[in-house]
Amino acid sequence: MLMSSDELFHCRSCARNGRTAFSAQGLSPVKVGASSGAGAAAVLDTPAHWEGRSATRVVEAGMDQILERSRRIVEAAFTLMEQDGLDGVTIRTVLKKSGLSRRAFYERFEGKDDLMLAVFEHTIRLAARHYREQIAHLAQPLERLELIVTSIALGRGTDPRAQGPAGGRRGAAMSREHMRLAQSRPDDLQAALRPLLDLIAQQLAEGMSAGSIRRADPRRLATLVYNLVSTTTHTELLAQEGALPDPARTAPLARDVWEFCLRAIIA
Repeated sequence: MLMSSDELFHCRSCARNGRTAFSAQGLSPVKVGASSGAGAAAVLDTPAHWEGRSATRVVEAGMDQILERSRRIVEAAFTLMEQDGLDGVTIRTVLKKSGLSRRAFYERFEGKDDLMLAVFEHTIRLAARHYREQIAHLAQPLERLELIVTSIALGRGTDPRAQGPAGGRRGAAMSREHMRLAQSRPDDLQAALRPLLDLIAQQLAEGMSAGSIRRADPRRLATLVYNLVSTTTHTELLAQEGALPDPARTAPLARDVWEFCLRAIIA
């Protein structure tokens, strides 16, 4: 005999509460938890397919709102760094800028450290995407690598405002955070850097295959190249914080950084 929907839900409720349920054949009592009913109880505790589909729809519908608010918080911190540098970024100012509640913030981030890590990762992902688009027309791996290295050294990201004082303040703030995160959260920092390191490693690996770059571990070599370029860039950004970049200083420095990298990797 088939069970009605009411009987089925009753059985599930009984199974969860450890009470007596009924078999599907004759509605004879079966004690849930006994050896003869253990398998049936496990089945009843497993969500039905429709329940899984329903839960998935709820999660997917809520995900857009969760991410939209998370991005608003990150963008608010990003803008505040342009205006006032790192000192201008506090949880209070971020909440005021984003228009969100303290509860919304702590549902998404553990604290300011977690937020700054998110801002850093967001910046790196944008930069990696931008550089990938910029090198798409270049045929040779060394040409592509030169563009990436010199762009980082010159502080060229995805935002034209990065060339002005606002970009200088944000760049200096990100430099300080980079150095601090390297000590306090090294694993998270490496995860945030992965898109850019992967892009550099890809060019190195292709250069090795073409015979223009010496054989080595592309990932290790990419890390060495990035560390050299980023350390030099951090020093310059902190020295020129809040001021307009001086092309007479930064352009020769970018060329020297690339020449140094080239001599280290060339076959």
